[in-house]
Amino acid sequence: MPDPLGRIARFRRRPVRVNWRASLGVVGSILLWLAAPLAFPLLLAAYYGEPLRPFLAAIAVTLVVGRGLQGLSGDADIGGREAFLMVALAWLAVGLIGAIPFLVAGNGVIAHPIDALFESMSGITTTGATVLVDFSVHDRSILMWRQLIQWLGGLGILVLAISVLSQLSIGGTQLMETETQTQDVQKLSPHIEETARMLWSLYAGITLACAGTLYALSHLGVAPNMTPYNALAHALTAVATAGFSPDPGSVGAFSRAAQWTIIPFMFIGATNFILIYHFVRGDWLRPVRNEEFRYYVGVVIGTTVLLALLLLVDPETSLPIEAKIRHASFQVVSILTTTGFATIDFNGWSAASKHVLFLLMFLGGMAGSTTCSIKLLRWIIVLKGFRRDLFTAAHPSAIRPIRLGDRVVEEETVRDVYAYTLVSIVIFFGLTAFIAVDGARTGLELTEFEAMSAAAATFFNIGPAFGIAGPFGSYHPFSDLTKLAMIALMWVGRIEIIPVFVLLTPGYWRS
Repeated sequence: MPDPLGRIARFRRRPVRVNWRASLGVVGSILLWLAAPLAFPLLLAAYYGEPLRPFLAAIAVTLVVGRGLQGLSGDADIGGREAFLMVALAWLAVGLIGAIPFLVAGNGVIAHPIDALFESMSGITTTGATVLVDFSVHDRSILMWRQLIQWLGGLGILVLAISVLSQLSIGGTQLMETETQTQDVQKLSPHIEETARMLWSLYAGITLACAGTLYALSHLGVAPNMTPYNALAHALTAVATAGFSPDPGSVGAFSRAAQWTIIPFMFIGATNFILIYHFVRGDWLRPVRNEEFRYYVGVVIGTTVLLALLLLVDPETSLPIEAKIRHASFQVVSILTTTGFATIDFNGWSAASKHVLFLLMFLGGMAGSTTCSIKLLRWIIVLKGFRRDLFTAAHPSAIRPIRLGDRVVEEETVRDVYAYTLVSIVIFFGLTAFIAVDGARTGLELTEFEAMSAAAATFFNIGPAFGIAGPFGSYHPFSDLTKLAMIALMWVGRIEIIPVFVLLTPGYWRS
C-alpha cells in the first residue's frame, strides 16, 4: 500500500483556514487499512460456510472511499486543527463502514439502516448498547464483526491514526492528546511511530492473554461452553472495555470461573496504557506512584464493598454469599470501566444498589485507556479544586496550586476540566429530557430513572441501562428519532466532546 505520508509536512503556525483536504486524506488512509480487520470475519464466514457478500461489500466500499479521500490531500499540511477534524471524521467514517455488513446480511432488526448504524456506532465507540432482539438469526461471522469493531474502537483507531501520522512527531502527539484529553501524554520512544507500535503490541498482547486464559478454563473443566470462538469474542470486548457479547445472556451465560477471570481484564483495559507499558517493562511500582491509579483502585474497592453489603442485606436478593460478592464485583468493574458486560439482571436489585451503579456511569476509568465517560482524572481535579476553593475562602491571600503527584496542574487545564465536566452534565440532562419527551410521544412507557440511565449509558458509552434497555434488554423499542440522537451522542461522547464542539465554532473554519 502506498505511503500516505510522503507529502504531509510538519505542523507550522500560520493564519490560514483549516486544511480539510489534509484531514480527509488521513481519514482515507485509515479506511484503506480498515480492509485488513474486515478480512478476519470474511475468513471466518468462509470457515463456517456463511455468506461472504457482507464483508466483500464492506471491503470494496472501504477501498474505494479510502482511495478517493486519500487522493484529496494533495500537498496538504496537517497540524493540530486538522487533527480535530480527522479525529471526529475517523470515528464517524468507521461507524458508517461498520454498518455495511449488517445491512448486506439483511437479518434481524439490524437490516434496518438506523438500527444497523446504531449497532455499528455503539460498537466503534465501545458503548455496548445493542438493538438486537434475536441473536440466533445472525451468522457467527456477523456477531464476531460486532466484537471486532469494538476492539478497533478501543485503542485500535487511535494507534492506527498515530501510525498513519508517524512522520509527524508533533502531530502524532497532538492526536493522542486530543483523544485522551490529557496533557500527560509522553512519548515512550524517540519516535511516535515506535510509540504507536508499542501500544498496539501491548493492546493485542493483553487481548490474546485474555482469550488464552478464558479458553484454558474450558480445558480445566470449569467453563465448558467457553469455546475458542467465545473466548476470543469476549476477550476483544473485555480489554476494549466495550461490552458486546455474541450470547444474549452476556457473561452471565458462562461459569463463575469465567466471570471472575474477565474482571481483571476489564480493570486493565481501563488503566492508563502508559502505566501498563512501564509495568510490563519491570517498573512494577510505577502504577502505585500514580495518584490517579490509587484513586481508581480505591473507587473499585470502595464501591464493590458497598454494593456487596447492599446485596447481602437485601432480603429480596436470594443468592449465595459468593454469588452476591461476585455479581457486585463484576458489575462495579463493568460499569465503572464503561465495559457494559453483565452477569445478572440488576433490574431486580434494590433501588439503593441500582443507584450505586447509576452513579458509577459518570466516573469512568483512567485517562489514556480504552474507557469512556468523564474519567477519574477530571473528577480528581474537580475534587481538589473544590477543596482549594474552601481553603482560599478562609485564607483569601493564600496561593495554593492544584497538584497531581508532584506536578502542578496549570490553571488553564483546571478551567478546561471544569468546563468539560459541566458541559457533559448539561448534555446528559438534555438527552434525558429528549428521551423522556420522545418516549411519551411514541407511547413508550419510561420512568424518569430509566430515561436518565439510557441517556447516561449512551452518551457516556456505558451500554446497558435500566428498564427495557437493561443488561439483557435492547434499545430497539426506542423510536428512530431517539436512536438517531443516541447515535450522535455516542459519537460525541467517545471523542470527548471537544473535537465536535470545535468544529461547530465559526472561527475554526475561518482563520
